[in-house]
Amino acid sequence: MLFIRLLRESYLFALNAIIVNKLRTILSLLGITIGIFAIISVFTIVDSMKTSIQTSIESLGNNVLYVQKWPWSFGSDYPWWKYMNRPVPSLEDLDEIQKRSSYTDVAVFMINTSKTVEYQNNSLENAAVVAATQDFDKVSAFELSEGRYFSNSESNGGKPVAIIGSDIAENLFPNMDPLDKDIKMFGRKLNVVGVFKKEGSNFFGNSSDNQVLVPLSYARNVIDIKFEGFDPMIMVRAKKGISNEELKDELTGIMRSIRKLKPAADDDFALNETSLLSKGFEELFGVIALAGWIIGGFSILVGGFGIANIMFVSVKERTSIIGIQKSLGAKNYFILFEFLFESIILCLFGGALGLFIVYMGTVVVSSMLDMDLVLTQGNILLGLFVSAIIGLVSGFIPAYSASRLDPVEAIRAN
Repeated sequence: MLFIRLLRESYLFALNAIIVNKLRTILSLLGITIGIFAIISVFTIVDSMKTSIQTSIESLGNNVLYVQKWPWSFGSDYPWWKYMNRPVPSLEDLDEIQKRSSYTDVAVFMINTSKTVEYQNNSLENAAVVAATQDFDKVSAFELSEGRYFSNSESNGGKPVAIIGSDIAENLFPNMDPLDKDIKMFGRKLNVVGVFKKEGSNFFGNSSDNQVLVPLSYARNVIDIKFEGFDPMIMVRAKKGISNEELKDELTGIMRSIRKLKPAADDDFALNETSLLSKGFEELFGVIALAGWIIGGFSILVGGFGIANIMFVSVKERTSIIGIQKSLGAKNYFILFEFLFESIILCLFGGALGLFIVYMGTVVVSSMLDMDLVLTQGNILLGLFVSAIIGLVSGFIPAYSASRLDPVEAIRAN
């Protein structure tokens, strides 16, 4: 009962202080509001970007290694001169990996380029063209909304067939079924056998919506698949129960043997994996989060002093009431908790306002940009927790001084 009474009276005192001294309260809470807004808005952006990036990375395959010429790296100290003379992966490398590797489940060779795609009078420029060997569907996460994947005979025989993205289907075949239609690319006709399910663009900007997938055996008849500008690579997925590290060690030995490298020679290939991207972005987001704490911390510090000032004024204005309470038997801890709770309530008001502004910002930004910003429950709780801590710290000294007042002198104060 004592706690319930304390809760009710403190809430009423805090609410009355806000109503009676609107301008003073608003100015004092402004620092808390701005601070919580700065911190939580940064965390909201970081968390939303993390989710987007994680989804994009997962689409690349977290159990897939990429045999490439260039290693994935972050930072300005990228020693590109060490890698520029390396050979690009080839179909011969793929064949040797498939023959020698005991840890490999699936291995695929692929290249990327861009071309104009046409159908009758409709055309779409800069469509992303991917040419890959048969098992591409086993290492790349995609779904088909219509049609089917290539058959073995189509892939191995180099048949002029293609799977197109949803955006390409909408642009080239408005109000038509694209299946079994002939598009024109590379100056030749290709028969559409499937359509990728619409997925939207991811963080890395690549999407199957604007993509045309063709068999590598077909592409090698019309373009030079060894051209470095097409970014030739081999995607290797480990068998079930085999870790990426085990597969990486085996592939390193196989590739060094294929390239006939001496024991002391450096690798002339790169084995990339999605964990490299995850680690790089984690470091970047750590710096951004730290900046958010620093920027928001200054605002919260100013807001904390404002709250402390309000509480000192509140103690002075209610000195005689404190004296009456103590003369009627109120204990020191009762007075202490009463003012501490009032300080916490004030800070929670400021924090809640900051969180509301963040929420409105996520709604506006999400509606204007192609990016989903979500104010998570974790960030809401963090904002309220930080607000409560600031209220506790800012209000402790005023509350303690109020609890130590002599009841007789306090009654005489006013």
